[in-house]
Amino acid sequence: MTPLEALLIRRVKAAGPIRLADYMAECLLHPEHGYYTTHDPFGAGGDFTTAPEISQMFGELIGLCLAQSWLDQGAPSPFTLAELGPGRGTLMADLLRATTAVPGFHAAAQVTLIEASPRLRARQRAALGSHPARWLDTVDALPEAPLFLIANEFFDALPIRQFTRDPAGWCETMVGLKGGALAFGLAPATPLAALEPRLADTAPGERIEVCPAAPPIIAAIARLITAHGGAALIIDYGGWHSRGDTFQALRGHAYADPLAAPGAADLTAHVDFEALAQAAPPCATAGPIPQGTLLTRLGIVARAARLAQNLSGTALESHHAATRRLTDPQEMGTLFKALALHPPGSPAPPGFD
Repeated sequence: MTPLEALLIRRVKAAGPIRLADYMAECLLHPEHGYYTTHDPFGAGGDFTTAPEISQMFGELIGLCLAQSWLDQGAPSPFTLAELGPGRGTLMADLLRATTAVPGFHAAAQVTLIEASPRLRARQRAALGSHPARWLDTVDALPEAPLFLIANEFFDALPIRQFTRDPAGWCETMVGLKGGALAFGLAPATPLAALEPRLADTAPGERIEVCPAAPPIIAAIARLITAHGGAALIIDYGGWHSRGDTFQALRGHAYADPLAAPGAADLTAHVDFEALAQAAPPCATAGPIPQGTLLTRLGIVARAARLAQNLSGTALESHHAATRRLTDPQEMGTLFKALALHPPGSPAPPGFD
């Protein structure tokens, strides 16, 4: 039994079952026993591998995409170059390396990483070397300035609420106890005005998920972009219009029981891009489009061929495998989507037109 599991069992015994969103928040963000407090989840030695860790090409192409969008909007200076949930800092490091030759981009960019974990902040600082950067806890602290932002696999880790359709309303997924161990259950059916529109496209027994934290984050980003200019690229796995049970746990690069070891596994759910887009107005949106489509339009085929010229043997095989993993429909190419935010009346970022 993990220390956090013991705490959660005591909490449920004292106050009753908790919402799935509260369970996720405790497991991921508990200040002493949370997953992101106690683990380095990324890479071969962690529990999952993100696109920037698979190949440098991902960060390079995303960086050039943002840089071109910056040029298309008149190269504002200064501007905020931000990343949500920067992990080890790999994406931002690759982005900065790829944009070194863009005239004025680095001089105008104020690199800003939205990261609450002290452990991960240290890893990010090391990855960026001597490049100036600042860290913020939330998007609400971003300055009033043009904003060019990337969020890769950030929204999938935000806590969700899950509901099952019932003839009498909606039953929320709860985490309670069964035989002294944590177990899933359903709260009594309740009519919910916020979910009234979903009655038309669901049947009794079907599940939907909502992420209460996501729309305010998107709204804050969209407000800055609408007011000052900029662009945001949201890349994550998910789809349009939430449907079904997508809550999952990953441990050691394999699926795990989400209740088996609280605080020791990563917990995620598919992102509902429809909900993100609906929170963006008056900012304009483009997409979502498949990750493979975006990277292909941004030139990954040519970049992969260029890198392959200096490789051979196992290194070359690994390079080709990484390219396939990022773009192939059977791997990350279709499951992962990209949504762009940009000012009304301005061109969408490259790859989205």
